Amino acid sequence: MKNYISVLTFLLVSLSSCGQDQQEVKENDVPITVSEAYTYETVVPDLINPWGMAFLPDGSILITEKEGKLIHFKAGEKTEISGLPELSSRGQGGLLDIQIAPDYQESGWIYITYSSTEGEEKGANTALMRAKLSGNQLTNQEVLYKASPNTTKGQHFGSRIVFDKNGHVFFTAGERGERDINPQDITRDNGKVYRLNLDGSIPQDNPFVGVKDAKEAIWSYGHRNPQGMIYNENTNEIWVHEHGPRGGDEINVIKKGANYGWPVITYGINYSGTPITDETQKQGMEQPLYYWVPSIAPSGFALVTGDSYPDLKGNLLVGSLKFVYLEALYLNSNNEVVKREKLLDGIGRVRNVVQGPDGMIYAGVEGVGIVKLIKK
Repeated sequence: MKNYISVLTFLLVSLSSCGQDQQEVKENDVPITVSEAYTYETVVPDLINPWGMAFLPDGSILITEKEGKLIHFKAGEKTEISGLPELSSRGQGGLLDIQIAPDYQESGWIYITYSSTEGEEKGANTALMRAKLSGNQLTNQEVLYKASPNTTKGQHFGSRIVFDKNGHVFFTAGERGERDINPQDITRDNGKVYRLNLDGSIPQDNPFVGVKDAKEAIWSYGHRNPQGMIYNENTNEIWVHEHGPRGGDEINVIKKGANYGWPVITYGINYSGTPITDETQKQGMEQPLYYWVPSIAPSGFALVTGDSYPDLKGNLLVGSLKFVYLEALYLNSNNEVVKREKLLDGIGRVRNVVQGPDGMIYAGVEGVGIVKLIKK
């Protein structure tokens, strides 16, 4: 009987790739097409894994290489910045996202997430720090938050950084491969979206301030591995996308104190093909704005707001690691995904995508570098 069930499960999973699985015909499933309207120009060549990028006011770019290098690209030259904290470049961990403060021209603060080895336990966990750039060195380093405990597991560190308009910094940390203990427990780190004041202090209106034993920096929980996050200035909301298991990558609109369900509810299954749960909805748990079946392995997230790409304005861009393209998701007036397109199909594993201060779209592609999206 067990063998029969295994074979049946395998057949159902196989059918899903042909659009026949039950998950494929749900209301929010949107077929994808390939666009030939865009090409690219390589801006920063020869990068291994450009995890994050931040544009400085002079137009130069700070780029994090996951292996543990911070690169300053200016006037066509790459310079390695010294002074990084100790980190573990293991599995999915390493030097992760980077953003400059909203008041950078006055404060000079640069925010970075990384897999920190700080702590008594072996291994590492996600940390958020800020520092300043003095010449070719990071100075004035401050660790603003360090998830704990460390673990030697190599998966699900997150991690992206965004700022809202009210003086807060948000960052994500994945559940570190501990799905059954971390994401649903607000007394534990990981599987969370965090919200801090810019100096690292806890905002007093965070949802779990004063709750016994709670991690008061938590803004939302029940996440798996969020590697994309934006501040949607059109809606004044934080939007996150995160990796599902086999199927069930999600885009979520983040709400204060909300539970996003992992692993109690999910549209995905185990990598082995076995079910995680038979529940995709449950009272008290949020539904995604959109989910992907099959998984695209999303990383990097951008909302197009400029006029450089009229066809894309007001819509979303997401990098696909698994299928090596940049995905455009078109929204209607209700913020529902109504159309999907592959841009730059076959370019490589798209790790990051941002809209630069010039209004152009830049993507970090593993083994390629930083490329600029060009309308043909």
